[in-house]
Amino acid sequence: QVQLVESGGGSVQAGGSLRLSCAASAYTYYLGWFRQAPGKEREGVAAINGAGDTTYADSVKGRFTISQDTSKNTLYLNMDSLKPEDTAMYYCAADPFMYYRDYRHVPDFTFRGQGTQVTVSS
Repeated sequence: QVQLVESGGGSVQAGGSLRLSCAASAYTYYLGWFRQAPGKEREGVAAINGAGDTTYADSVKGRFTISQDTSKNTLYLNMDSLKPEDTAMYYCAADPFMYYRDYRHVPDFTFRGQGTQVTVSS
């Protein structure tokens, strides 16, 4: 079992930035972020693997950056140029398997955290 704890959410105005962090209790090969807005389906946002390869949803590409510090088992999501449509609960997720995964698979990863709220006002 891998425990994941997110932090860094908050409220910002459109155009602002936030940095989310996710502390993991153990190393896993794949890590990622997904989000869920009220009344909407879960949406994969970004994923990263142990080799440092990253994938992003088209809706965030060029604005969000996923990164990891493997020495600390910590995952990050830098979010710039935030838009009101980015408002959602953001979840960190982890998957120990090494077959190909990308941002689309993040909502189905084996382990997930409790989430952190991001609210962007216009």
